[in-house]
Amino acid sequence: MNSKQDLSSLFYILFSIVVIGFGSYQYYGLYSRHTELNRQFVSLTERVNLLQADLNRTLAEKADLTNSLTGEKQRNDDLAGRVAGITDTVGTLQKLSNTDKELLQKYSKVYFLSDNYVPSSLATITPVYLLNEKIPEQIHSGVLPRLEAMIKSAEASGVDLKISSAYRSFDTQAAVKSRHLVVYGSGANKFSADQGYSEHQLGTTIDVTDKTGNITTTFEKTKAYEWLLANAYKYGFIISYPKQNTYYQFEPWHWRFVGVSLATKIHDSGKYFYNFSQREISTYLVNIFD
Repeated sequence: MNSKQDLSSLFYILFSIVVIGFGSYQYYGLYSRHTELNRQFVSLTERVNLLQADLNRTLAEKADLTNSLTGEKQRNDDLAGRVAGITDTVGTLQKLSNTDKELLQKYSKVYFLSDNYVPSSLATITPVYLLNEKIPEQIHSGVLPRLEAMIKSAEASGVDLKISSAYRSFDTQAAVKSRHLVVYGSGANKFSADQGYSEHQLGTTIDVTDKTGNITTTFEKTKAYEWLLANAYKYGFIISYPKQNTYYQFEPWHWRFVGVSLATKIHDSGKYFYNFSQREISTYLVNIFD
């Protein structure tokens, strides 16, 4: 009986040893695995931190580069703007240098044109637009298209404009003034300019009437004059000697081309050409044919 008990006790002891040994083996295996996983986790965390640091540096470098590129683009844009401005200025100066400086000068008893002054380019007005188709009339070539456009526009409104006189040379104006002096005596000075002071010598000035040929102050009462007052500025023409001007008598037939911009300025202001300073007038010279 004792031997059976001893055998059982021995078996129990051996079983316990086996269980404890297996458990210890399993525990050691799990502990080793846990330790390895911890080591890998630490290593992975360090790698992630290194990558994050690299990413932060890359982002900082990108931001610096973006700022540098933005600054460089701004400098290039500023430089391009300055170059464009210089180019525009050079172009304007060149355009101005090729434009006749006389075209916007004040002449009537103010500024003098020499006897050898002739417009840079003259063109013949289409005869059908003339009061007398048999007597040729010329005008500055830059003005001709504006003049013909104005006459056609008036015609579309039922107004028949006719040109009785346009360009006059120094000598032609001298002859005109002499004839007026013979007929009107000193009274001619109220409406006829001396040679060298006539706007007609510029080639940009016209005497306008209708088919009746009326070149007197009564032209004011015509439909043609009303149309000119309301529309001529749109084509660059202004009346040189309106009522109350201090140069000559009221001349409703006498119209001068000064360019659309200046003509619009004069029309909108309610003043007239000779009210403005020469300095202000001259600023419109570069755009006179635009």
